[in-house]
Amino acid sequence: MKQKTFALFTAAALLLAFCAGCSSERAAGAETAIVLSDSGVQVDGAAASADPESAVYVGGNIIYYHDGTDETYGEGGEAEKHSAEEAAAHTVVTIAKPGVYRISGKLSKGQLFIDLGEEAERDPSAVVTLILDDVDVTCTVAPAVFFYRVYECDTAWTAFEEGETSSYAGSGTADTTAAGANVLLAAGSENRINGSHVARIYKEGTTENLHRYDGAFYSCMSMNISDEGGAGATTGELYINADNEGLDTELHLTVNGGSITIDAQDDGINTNEDGVSVMTVNGGTLTVNGGLGAEGDGIDSNGYLTINGGTVWVAANERAGDGGLDADGDITINGGTVYAFGSRNDAVSKNSGQHYVELFLSEVVPAGSAVALTDATGETAMELTVERDCQSITLSSPTLSKDETYDLLVNGVPQEVYTGEPGGPMDGGRPVAPPDGQPPQAPDGEPPEKPDGAGQEPPSGDWPTEGGGGKPPEKPDGTAEKPGNGS
Repeated sequence: MKQKTFALFTAAALLLAFCAGCSSERAAGAETAIVLSDSGVQVDGAAASADPESAVYVGGNIIYYHDGTDETYGEGGEAEKHSAEEAAAHTVVTIAKPGVYRISGKLSKGQLFIDLGEEAERDPSAVVTLILDDVDVTCTVAPAVFFYRVYECDTAWTAFEEGETSSYAGSGTADTTAAGANVLLAAGSENRINGSHVARIYKEGTTENLHRYDGAFYSCMSMNISDEGGAGATTGELYINADNEGLDTELHLTVNGGSITIDAQDDGINTNEDGVSVMTVNGGTLTVNGGLGAEGDGIDSNGYLTINGGTVWVAANERAGDGGLDADGDITINGGTVYAFGSRNDAVSKNSGQHYVELFLSEVVPAGSAVALTDATGETAMELTVERDCQSITLSSPTLSKDETYDLLVNGVPQEVYTGEPGGPMDGGRPVAPPDGQPPQAPDGEPPEKPDGAGQEPPSGDWPTEGGGGKPPEKPDGTAEKPGNGS
């Protein structure tokens, strides 16, 4: 095959200010220690209270999709229905007061539930920081960690929700520094969250949404996730195993640090307010394996996705037309290292501040293939091993050069890639960036046929690391009334 070359899509230099968000300084005040155990939860060394007036108490009810219901109750399938006995077997640890809570220990059936009351959404003091310090929580009927009612820092959005303004326009940026939902990963900690979800439940007598919470780790308000070691650190680890979606917020999500690994049957990460939500990555390492079931993206923002730093590895379902990167608004890459794989990744904005390449290959790249990006001298710029079949690859790194041309090799063989130009496949030289930021297309405007194999288990393999050597930390064993907006 004749070797094909291509250049980086370049963009105007637009760098967003780094948002420190929930850094270690935020947790500088007094901490409340919560130790989880199936034999009894302790708070600051004493047995946890059952009094709902306490800052922390056990024994609260869990929101779940009831069995024995019909189509007037909601939209859950039989597999999403749970008995009262199964729900009651879970220990619900409720945090009901603002503060900093350092949490350790294990609940084999339980939930961390943060609820600061009906007025919390508009109260700037209704802020909770969870320091996860070797936590292991499994919930089989609902999210295992659930920020239900805390302060929403996007006050323009809350005003719009309550009819105080006539319009609200998302901008692709979100300052979540003051968010009421904050998570710190303690230095050296390994935290395991194995969670379920709650299918849509109607308000009684209507088909309006009362509850719907799709992720194993869920927040109804904007949320920050950071490392206790400071901005960009990766000293703490968080593993999320989800029977539906992995990490979800109903508005904005900012990741400032930590090492986060997600395995999800549906979307790995979802920020789910249409046209509004902003998913921001400022630092840390994200390893997201989405769409392990019938469908699902790696990162799916119903609004915007902005990557300013860190390392992002994302893979999507290889059979359902899903993308490692998926957003209804702009996807902007201003820094960091990005490897994204899917049937079809959404296009990166040409207003990004860092160079990137977007490839739609003429043939499926099989799982286990070695992929390399080499410059004109034959030096390797980026290399990796793909874990699952893919046909769309997006790559970005600070080391990539605006004026360089690159070749893509799969298992050492130069690949034919499509651009958005009417002529279709490149015949050599450098392609021009697709018009209007649209993803590359085949000559007839449609991607080639997806591979066969619907319903098969995803193939196994190693996640890539920069330079092609090694894997991220081993995944742990194991399974994984404000209305919810859903995704």
